Amino acid sequence: MGLWKRLTNLVSKPEPPKPEKGPLDLQTGDICEVSLVTYEVVGTARNRARNAVMLTLQDGTNISYLHVELQEKLRYALYQPIDGGLENPNEVPTHIEMDETDYYMDEQYQGSVLASGRTPVLPGVQNGEQHVWQYQSDDRKLLRIEWQGGRFTLYEGEFVLNGDVRVIRAS
Repeated sequence: MGLWKRLTNLVSKPEPPKPEKGPLDLQTGDICEVSLVTYEVVGTARNRARNAVMLTLQDGTNISYLHVELQEKLRYALYQPIDGGLENPNEVPTHIEMDETDYYMDEQYQGSVLASGRTPVLPGVQNGEQHVWQYQSDDRKLLRIEWQGGRFTLYEGEFVLNGDVRVIRAS
């Protein structure tokens, strides 16, 4: 290394550190921890209009879904897929009773999503319009219904504390 290069390195400003990735920035192949369980992110479905992402997480053979949304603060919900479906997206009820639990519609929205990796969306329908109905029970259990590409997907879950979600490795 020449003298001129050494002097230049002494005077030049160091590169600013890259900002750390947060849960909204996670992509396929990244690793995160939710409630002390380590998962690999194997798929994402992003709704940029709502500043939200549904992460498909895999821990061994188990698949879970982490919904991350930035409103006033980050909100997390961890879901498990459940069997079932509805017939018509125009006839989704505002009240659902399932396994002796009453769920009441909390929110309904639609928007364009951009999916990558392994997601519950049908192959060939990775991007497009998605309809979402979110329900909550009196004991804070969650139910989520999604409709995209002519197919319903149902999830049951619960809220996760912000301190229980941690990004371990992000690409």
